[in-house]
Amino acid sequence: MNPQVTVEEVPVGVVLPLRSAVLRDGGPADLPGDDDPATVHLAARTADGRVAGVVRLSPAPCPWRDAGAPWQLRAMATDDAVRGTGTGRALVTAGLALVGARGGDLVWCNARVTAAGFYERMGFTVVTDPFDVPPIGRHVGMVTGLR
Repeated sequence: MNPQVTVEEVPVGVVLPLRSAVLRDGGPADLPGDDDPATVHLAARTADGRVAGVVRLSPAPCPWRDAGAPWQLRAMATDDAVRGTGTGRALVTAGLALVGARGGDLVWCNARVTAAGFYERMGFTVVTDPFDVPPIGRHVGMVTGLR
């Protein structure tokens, strides 16, 4: 884990500013299910408390694999200033541990094509051909098993 950040569960309002800036060009960043009690929002904070990365995890059926307790990883964003420092790795590692502790057996995501290599290094496997998510762009479906 990145020693420069700490990862903690936070309310959705904490993740929205970075999610908006990185993923939505400053536009609205709330997603259906953000307020669901089962949805978990994680933030990676720098030593001075600044939110440097965010991710959302929620129980959701996987469109490509049968699993007893699948979860979706969604809306992952890291501040440009910390890219390549392990912040994203710290978020995903903490998220996978949390899902496993809550009984999840598979995590899936629609990854931007440009981020697929990162997720592969984290143990995810590409399971679809590239597809468009308007207006966001090209994505691939990815999965990783937890058991």
